[in-house]
Amino acid sequence: MKKWLKWALIVIGVIFVTIVIYVALNWSWMSIVAGTEELNGNTGKIPAVVKSDTDSLAFGKTDWPSWYGPNGDRISAETEIIDNWSNGLTKVWEVDYLCQGTGSASWSSPVIQGNRLVVCGRDTESDLIFCLNPQDGSLLWYQSYQAKAKTNHGSGPRATPFIDQDRVYTFGRSGDIACLNLNNGQIIWRKNVMDEGGEEPTWGHSSSPLVIGDLVLIQGGGSCRTIAYDKMTGEVIWKSGTGLAGYAALKPIELAGQQTLLAFHGTGLAALTIMEGRELWNIKWITDYDVNATTPVVIDNRVFITSGYGTGSILLNVDQNKADSLWRSNEFSSIHSDPYIIKGYIYGYSGDSFQNKGAFRCIDLENGEEKWSTNDMGWGTCTLVDGYILSCDIKGNIFLSKPNPDKFELITLLPSALGDIKGPVWSTPVVSNGQLYLRFKQKLTCFDIIG
Repeated sequence: MKKWLKWALIVIGVIFVTIVIYVALNWSWMSIVAGTEELNGNTGKIPAVVKSDTDSLAFGKTDWPSWYGPNGDRISAETEIIDNWSNGLTKVWEVDYLCQGTGSASWSSPVIQGNRLVVCGRDTESDLIFCLNPQDGSLLWYQSYQAKAKTNHGSGPRATPFIDQDRVYTFGRSGDIACLNLNNGQIIWRKNVMDEGGEEPTWGHSSSPLVIGDLVLIQGGGSCRTIAYDKMTGEVIWKSGTGLAGYAALKPIELAGQQTLLAFHGTGLAALTIMEGRELWNIKWITDYDVNATTPVVIDNRVFITSGYGTGSILLNVDQNKADSLWRSNEFSSIHSDPYIIKGYIYGYSGDSFQNKGAFRCIDLENGEEKWSTNDMGWGTCTLVDGYILSCDIKGNIFLSKPNPDKFELITLLPSALGDIKGPVWSTPVVSNGQLYLRFKQKLTCFDIIG
């Protein structure tokens, strides 16, 4: 054998072995990333609509009408939840038809108002909006509209709807914002941010709609980085800023007695007047892939933002004229899992969402120093309910922990709450009117959380 051929075979062999070792060592996160688009497990047919016992809308005791929760702070009003899951939680119902067809994975969470639950889905050509009876999961109505969409990480909606009295607002990954009648699903109006100069970010429009007064607000990108529509008619009221849209929900804040809006866009954080969209200030916050995806957390005149890929976090002191850094740290770096500030401490997931090895951390709000960190809850998303942090990691394991700045305090856990799944659970858990909702692509599962 010629010498050069021998060496060529050796080099090829070394490369092959290196690739095999790399894949073996990284199979966990590679399989998760590969599982973000396609559906996993059984996909049922969309069932026939069941006529509701009543045509009148109702309100529940602990509704969850939007991404922001009942009071704008993403805290559930539910109390006296079950805090021992050693015998499991009772599954009330489950549906498995929210996504239909190749590449149709969707990530938006459900919203609940009384006798209506709204959740978004997707088929190969259209965005889908479903309204279910939250008590038994029966289908009350569903609506669809055609929308071309890319399939990277799934073609379905990321943004969580917003229920406002008798209307519900949705936002699809390709820029369609729709207003529907909550009672019957009729589309009242539909617009697309692209028609106003909008630009879709790499992984699709994801900013959950925010309704304030007569306006519905979203991030549109392009020449309408932030855009406000008349919530009743869909007329554009104002457009503000140019550049990349962020993936984060908009966040209201009051500055000097004036309603103000925080927009965590693709390259920074901007403050806008809500009624006119006038920019008060704008600071740079640059991340890999322009992924600013966590909702800003507001406490008085301080604002906490965080981004992933090692970007870290910053606490700002803000007023109408400027935003000053109080501290910046790499201790906490969340890619798209919203943290909470509880009694002077920041709690939440830090790390990358494509592997179940992130850290759940507690950070001192005053100085950004880490109090503790644990890897016992994988990487996931969480919600605050009844004084507990309820978390769901990307493998569908759920945990209940107690906020404690001195130590990690796990109360109970339920492994494999969603069964045997492939791909990440990125949708945020929701607790409303005595029930826990977990969404994974085409599946929505409801558990009794109060007994």
